[in-house]
Amino acid sequence: MKRINKLGVASLTIGCLVAAVLSGGCATTRPERGASRVAERADWALDRTPLNRSAAQLSNDSAEHLAWAKAWRSRILEVKGPRTVENTLIPYNEMMMHIDATLSENSVLANVHPDKDVRTVAEESEQKAQEFVTELKLDRDLYDAFAAVDVSQADEETQYMLFKLLRDFRRAGVDKDEATRKRIAELNDEIVKIGQDFQRNIRDGQRKIELDASTDLVGLPADWIAKHRADANGKVVVTTDYPDYIPFMTYAQNADARRKLDYEFLNRGYPKNIDVLNQLIEKRAELASILGYSSWADYAIADKMMGSADHASKFIDQIVGIDKDPTARDLKGLLARKRQDDPNATAIGDWEHTYYETKVRNEKYSFDPQEARAYFNFPDVLHGVLEVTSRMFGVTYQQVHGLNLWDPSVTAWNVLDHGKIIGRFYLDLFPRPNKYGHAAQFDYRTGIQGVRLPQGVLVCNFPNPADSPDGVALMEHHQVVTFFHEFGHLLHAIFSGHNHWIGTSGISTEWDFVEAPSQMLEEWCYNVDALRLFAKNYKTGEPIPLELVHKLDAARNFGKGVWTARQMFFTAISLNYYNRDPKNLDTTALMRELAAKYSPYEYPADTHVQCGFTHLEGYSAYYYTYIWSLVIAKDLLSRFQKEGFLNQKTALAYRKAVLDPGGSKPAAELIADFLGRPFSFKAFTKWLNTQ
Repeated sequence: MKRINKLGVASLTIGCLVAAVLSGGCATTRPERGASRVAERADWALDRTPLNRSAAQLSNDSAEHLAWAKAWRSRILEVKGPRTVENTLIPYNEMMMHIDATLSENSVLANVHPDKDVRTVAEESEQKAQEFVTELKLDRDLYDAFAAVDVSQADEETQYMLFKLLRDFRRAGVDKDEATRKRIAELNDEIVKIGQDFQRNIRDGQRKIELDASTDLVGLPADWIAKHRADANGKVVVTTDYPDYIPFMTYAQNADARRKLDYEFLNRGYPKNIDVLNQLIEKRAELASILGYSSWADYAIADKMMGSADHASKFIDQIVGIDKDPTARDLKGLLARKRQDDPNATAIGDWEHTYYETKVRNEKYSFDPQEARAYFNFPDVLHGVLEVTSRMFGVTYQQVHGLNLWDPSVTAWNVLDHGKIIGRFYLDLFPRPNKYGHAAQFDYRTGIQGVRLPQGVLVCNFPNPADSPDGVALMEHHQVVTFFHEFGHLLHAIFSGHNHWIGTSGISTEWDFVEAPSQMLEEWCYNVDALRLFAKNYKTGEPIPLELVHKLDAARNFGKGVWTARQMFFTAISLNYYNRDPKNLDTTALMRELAAKYSPYEYPADTHVQCGFTHLEGYSAYYYTYIWSLVIAKDLLSRFQKEGFLNQKTALAYRKAVLDPGGSKPAAELIADFLGRPFSFKAFTKWLNTQ
């Protein structure tokens, strides 16, 4: 998952004082197309601001960024004479760098910092920054200044940047009257705060159940049981956090225990988020109406590849049609296996699909995921992610020590291309209280060519070697897939962070494309050549056997149909909550209606999945992104399948055509540049029907 920056762009800091900007004291000769005054300072290019700060320090830093941004806006508006790239767009770049600095770092720290006071200040500072963003987008004088810039002789990147900039101003409502703009600003501010409440209720809403250690843990891996010691009464606490939930739902033989845990998991954020979600939907619908759209879904999707809510609805129907036979095939296999345990079974429940999918893969394909776990010890997987991507893209990674980070478990890494640093990332990979509980890549700084280097943060919740006496932390294969997926977002952010403008640099392409590169990188977790670079038995050091890799690859063919159908259920929730008048909307009733229509599984009574569905705040109406991007990813993969997964020539061509350009051209053009043709559904359909 790629975390959405509230602005849609990324971040930067500038090294001069506000007073110096206002007096013109920092001006120097700038390289063409907006490079910074301090481009020659390589030590500053990675930004020495401590990532671990007190609440007071963070508040002060955020206020300083906003003061800088306001100073740059004043400079833009004070220009006399003809508007040019140099006197209008370059100052715009500087202004947006500061805004994104505070938005990005506060978003990270609000989700990961152990100190509650810091998290609170981060949320408050993010709100203030977003208020200023709303103010900017509704500033008619600023819009007129940008509209007056003649870029007819500028390069294509600059022309495309200005096109997107002016489009986004109009989408924000800059052309409305003063009273309407005031209401738009109020709504945007309210939406930010409501969205933060929604995410906080999920983040802080861990649930748990108490089980009997002697009877309820049968089937679970020994190392998982070892980390869940019974109390004096023989009871064990199991939480809804992913490191507990996923293994339990996969292996626990006790169906009642699985049902209990799934009930709690599907009620994360409930009941608080019922009202919060209603408010979020209502405010977004009002905003969309003011802006001239029939629904929030139409507004949110208008600037995406999909184009409209109607197209998204038709896409759902198209995928459901393609997936009809694969889903029926998978359900038949699951039900047949369940009837071995319960001869009268007529359906598969949400609390048991993972368990029975694992059973079928084990029995039909002789694939035992617990056997595979022995080859996925966390330190080896980390090495593998770095080794595989290094070989593909010709980069190396260098761990950076001595930084003041927000938690001792977090590590920092420089990315080097032919010995030159091109970016940095931070890995926050292990669970802890009050931390973001899913997996996502956050921006920390977006790079600008000649100005500063891109930085990103990877937040996951994998098994921690520090929790085991022997330092062993075995991962499920699906966790390995998640690691590769999220690391794909990091690389995309690093490689694309060398364009010249905020708005074209970084992952600033259409948002329904951003998952495609990461989804494609998941395929390297099934490739023999890639796996044998790092998948080694944690006891013997022997590489993963070829036979086991073939079983792993064959076993994944089972369950694709029901997985896709379940994704369409979530996609339908996302779209249908936002494509209608919310006046009489009952999110629970509609969710159940959509479950009956789209979900392949029996949905548990008295649960409220929408309250823990984080994407309803961030992605809002366009959760369809995941399957849409997968269609593209399967097509992109077709070239690697022909030319070799570790073929560096192909990988570098892909990097140059798809990753490096960032948002400097439409996503459809990036895809066509690599494939030599427009993308199609052919590869996805073939994949879905492969048995």
